Amino acid sequence: LLAPARFLLRRCSDSPLQEDPPTGVSGAPSENNIMLWNAVIFGPVGTPFEDGTFKLLIEFSEEYPNKPPTVRFVSRMFHPNDGSICLDILQNRWSPTYDVSSILTSIQSLLDEPNPNSPANSQAAQLYQENKREYEKRVTAIVEQSWVDV
Repeated sequence: LLAPARFLLRRCSDSPLQEDPPTGVSGAPSENNIMLWNAVIFGPVGTPFEDGTFKLLIEFSEEYPNKPPTVRFVSRMFHPNDGSICLDILQNRWSPTYDVSSILTSIQSLLDEPNPNSPANSQAAQLYQENKREYEKRVTAIVEQSWVDV
């Protein structure tokens, strides 16, 4: 008998995310563990992250969908909310109705609309607020690095 989290994730793995993913995001369970997903987000057009390809890991617990997964960038990232991703829907605004597609599209939006008030990377947050040109220069370097890391 499958635990509820595993059942839901197995159902998700056959979902539209696989067949018809939203623009600029994709994700799938790892080969040996339905609770661990590999995902890719493409940098949004018209932002400093444009043309970037960023890998993420999504880790689900047995309490999913009642508790959010843990999501983190695997690719190098320069962003106020990098590392373990600071996104309200992955914390205090989580709802069991969110699926992998909605998580990934929210993270993609966060790339261009960071939350510098709750930074995981204080250096990126400070540059974002005080020296946008230098911030964008650092982001461009990360975008170029993402091409090599794919």
